[in-house]
Amino acid sequence: MSLSWPWALLTLLVVPLLLAARWWLNRRRKRTAVTVSSIALIRAAVPGRSAWRRRIPVALFLAGLLVLAAGLARPHAQVAVPRADSSILLAIDVSGSMCATDVAPNRLSAASDAARAFIEDSDDDTRIGLVAFSGIAALIVAPTTEKQRLTDAIDGFRTSRGTAIGQAILTSIDAIAEDNPDVAKTGVDLDPAAPTDFRPDTIVVLTDGSNTTGVDPVTAAQQAAARHLRVFTIGFGTTSPTRMVCRPDQVTGDAFRGGPDPGFSGRGGYRDPSGFRQSLQMDEQALTEVADTTGGRYFRAEDADQLSEVLSGLPSAIGLHRQQTETTVWFVLAGTMLVFAGAGLSLWWNRGQPPRIRRPDEASPSAGGQAAAAPAPWHPPR
Repeated sequence: MSLSWPWALLTLLVVPLLLAARWWLNRRRKRTAVTVSSIALIRAAVPGRSAWRRRIPVALFLAGLLVLAAGLARPHAQVAVPRADSSILLAIDVSGSMCATDVAPNRLSAASDAARAFIEDSDDDTRIGLVAFSGIAALIVAPTTEKQRLTDAIDGFRTSRGTAIGQAILTSIDAIAEDNPDVAKTGVDLDPAAPTDFRPDTIVVLTDGSNTTGVDPVTAAQQAAARHLRVFTIGFGTTSPTRMVCRPDQVTGDAFRGGPDPGFSGRGGYRDPSGFRQSLQMDEQALTEVADTTGGRYFRAEDADQLSEVLSGLPSAIGLHRQQTETTVWFVLAGTMLVFAGAGLSLWWNRGQPPRIRRPDEASPSAGGQAAAAPAPWHPPR
């Protein structure tokens, strides 16, 4: 945290000055205290105040003043904020196993819904691109802020055979390089060592299986790390056997090894010829290594709710950079609340309190340390 006006911290001296003034006023108050011969009946009639009721309002009030005084110095803190010039590449698996129904209605539909929600909830100036991959990887939409264009592209996803995770990472790198001239394309050899600082441009890979073709995902991750790009990976789905069902508009002719005429279910949906199929084993080790190599993170989502939660939490980690932001308003808000809380409690607890009562044997400053005599009783004239 830094301060724009550090000299304003001198206002913190107001607190010890107020404490000194309170001590002096307490000494003066003793001189005006009422002296009575007996206070037994008064004590019984007037409830006393506990020590914490006297101290809490004062403590809150002084704490509020301290916070307000600190706010006058205009403190700044480093916070993570979105960058308008950063890009997020969503690489989504559209292999045939995405027709698995362990996530209702199937994995592809659940992933598409979560991706649409992520796009719609993102800031208007966040640039998002789409990469779809099965046996090959293709850039569907270059990084853009046009949300409708992105959601329309998601509606056009079609499944196909194969899973090329590594190629999806390389395709995402090239898409970022086209948008950011500071990022080299994949044909350029760079030092594969992991960097200590990262660009705000980020790649998110969502897959339900393991790499079956093309470049190894870890090798592709080294290319991303050499360009200071983070890769966040998401493993989606369960590992239990499940029925493979996709709508006709979600498949292509080579979606499964059954060929172009796999057949339809009685409800109009698509099923693989065998009726059931063991989902591909997810390579969590490779997905974790990809994330670790690039400074990203690996997430596991076994259902639609978990996937939505993962994607909704990504903006706090991706596409962000640290910048100095003034936090004066928070100090003013907190200090004002403390001051009003202390003043309010003091007024509430001190309502109807009588003046201080001194016993006859208590010394009076005006009497030179001697006890003051009780006043003579008054009699009306006859």
